Amino acid sequence: MDFAFSEEQDAVSELAKQILDDQAGADDLKAFDASDEPYLTKTYRAFGDAGLLGISLPESVGGGGLGFIETCLVLEQVGLHTAPVPVLASVVLGALPIAEFGTEEQQQRLLPGVVAGGTVLTAGLYEPPSAPEDAQTTATADGDGWVLEGTKLSVPFGEQAAAILVPARTGEGRLGVFIVDPAADGVSQVGLQSTSSLAESELTLSGVQVGAADLLGTAESGAEVLEWLIQRATAAMCVTAAGVCETALRMTAEYIKTREQFDRPIATFQAAAQRIADAYIDTEAVRLTAWAAAWRIDTGLPAREAVDIAKFWTADGGQRVLHAAQHLHGGMGVDKDYPLHRYFYWAKQLELTLGGRTAHLLDLGKVLAAEPV
Repeated sequence: MDFAFSEEQDAVSELAKQILDDQAGADDLKAFDASDEPYLTKTYRAFGDAGLLGISLPESVGGGGLGFIETCLVLEQVGLHTAPVPVLASVVLGALPIAEFGTEEQQQRLLPGVVAGGTVLTAGLYEPPSAPEDAQTTATADGDGWVLEGTKLSVPFGEQAAAILVPARTGEGRLGVFIVDPAADGVSQVGLQSTSSLAESELTLSGVQVGAADLLGTAESGAEVLEWLIQRATAAMCVTAAGVCETALRMTAEYIKTREQFDRPIATFQAAAQRIADAYIDTEAVRLTAWAAAWRIDTGLPAREAVDIAKFWTADGGQRVLHAAQHLHGGMGVDKDYPLHRYFYWAKQLELTLGGRTAHLLDLGKVLAAEPV
């Protein structure tokens, strides 16, 4: 089997890299931190102009009509640069589910703006301590529409989004996924400070009325929509984490080759060499399991087990890579003027979002226990 990417896929990755090299370097990110921008709007627009945001969306909305792998290639570059652009939120959490389950009207209303880089979409999935599929937010039937009540935490780019996908209980153990307008009556948001410094919000829904045209799929198929969404979001985060780990590893390898102690590069010390070697193995495990999960999703194969394995490695191996990078950098590793701190923060948030290692090991155990001996 050939595990290499095609020439077209390599071109997608290279194009994303060129844009981010030009607009999301260390100096650019320092300037961003000092600004009031919620994300790199110029870079997000450049992604749209280059066709990278819509690369996996239907041609009917201006997209490229390609697969999930192509979007993951863009996200890998986002992770390699720790670039604050809402690609994962807007494309994976918002646009892809609408493209898969939405009506023609929903697609034409929301997706062309994403493709062009002018619209941000997202989803509100978190209601700690409940898992996303155990949403406590309710949707009560009201004529031809619904009334939503509940709170969602850590909505990525919620205050910047034109629409938010909200899972809610529709009664009798069923779920619905609703497209909520953040400007609608009864919707309020409060900005949150996230570990990675990416924009997040707390979303409160109080008597929010949505019409039948704002339901994604049907009132009975919400669980299927949500499972589809979470599986892709988790795999996409794992690929992003692979990029984060790779750059942190490279930065650390270069640092220990030039940092001297006792008139010798610390890379020549056995303990440092062993630590960086272990970090390399963990990085490869994160990368290989992430791409295995993305590939199974892209080809339509059952992917639950692969996604659980990938998220376990993102959580378990990823945190070891970044802790090793911090330790081998010594004092430089905790200097916020040095770019490594971004990678540590991103890795920590990716480790815990949509479940850490324990949650995914438990789910993997359920999958294995259900298989016939």
